[in-house]
Amino acid sequence: MKNTLLIAAFVLALPLAAQAGTYDDLISSAKMGDVGGMTALVNKGASVDTTDIDGNTLLMLAARDGHADLVDFLIRQRAKLNARNAAGDTALRLAAYFGHQKVVELLLAGGASVNMPGWTPLIYAAFKGSPEIVRLLLQAGADVDAASESGMTPLLAASRSGHLEVVRLLLNGKADPNKALESGETPVDMALKNGNTDIGDLLRRAGGKSGRTVTIEIQ
Repeated sequence: MKNTLLIAAFVLALPLAAQAGTYDDLISSAKMGDVGGMTALVNKGASVDTTDIDGNTLLMLAARDGHADLVDFLIRQRAKLNARNAAGDTALRLAAYFGHQKVVELLLAGGASVNMPGWTPLIYAAFKGSPEIVRLLLQAGADVDAASESGMTPLLAASRSGHLEVVRLLLNGKADPNKALESGETPVDMALKNGNTDIGDLLRRAGGKSGRTVTIEIQ
């Protein structure tokens, strides 16, 4: 009787073990950009919207690491383009942050959303200083003045980080040179605080002003 129970338990555990193996293989294939391995797993019925413990979908993992061929495969398999992980990131946000231009192009062509609450893909691209990605996102309809909860905009991010070409692109895209953080700091303030005087001069020529107030004590 005992042997019969052990055999039954072993048989019941086989599907669970197979599922665990499939899960590990899916995550590994996504991180490695293994299109062949992913194709085989999907053909066996694995879900293209499988997530890791942090909520990253296979598409996010592939986009984050710049695996364009795998991203293309997952898009064609109708993977969810705008899913969010535990941190609120989408595949497009991750691709923009890590500077993977080809992946950004694929996601945009597939219909990924460019505007969303929080740090948008455009803010990430501006912060990292990726002019080509900034240009792609603007062409796709990204809100040039979209702000995070704290008021961070693409222009503020680029000004703080010292990305002159990106600042010029954003201004050409009609970014507001005086849209400030909740603290009142403007792009001019952010640029000068970080020693980016060339950006400060460019912003001033575009009408940018300092949002800081100076208190003068009268003796």
